[in-house]
Amino acid sequence: MNVDRLVMRFAGSMVIVSLALAYYFSPWWLLLALFVGLNLLQSSFTGLCPLALLLRKLGLQPGCAFPK
Repeated sequence: MNVDRLVMRFAGSMVIVSLALAYYFSPWWLLLALFVGLNLLQSSFTGLCPLALLLRKLGLQPGCAFPK
């Protein structure tokens, strides 16, 4: 498994968790989904993703989306 796949899985999971928490507890949890979406948007322009940096430092193989 490479960094790209883990970043996408983590982002998707966070959106699903955020939607479930907003449905069952409070609409304020939608801010988590907004944060994840904004982070994905900025990383598409800059190529900088905090999670990708962390995963690379942990030794996972980089992919084509976050090569270095």
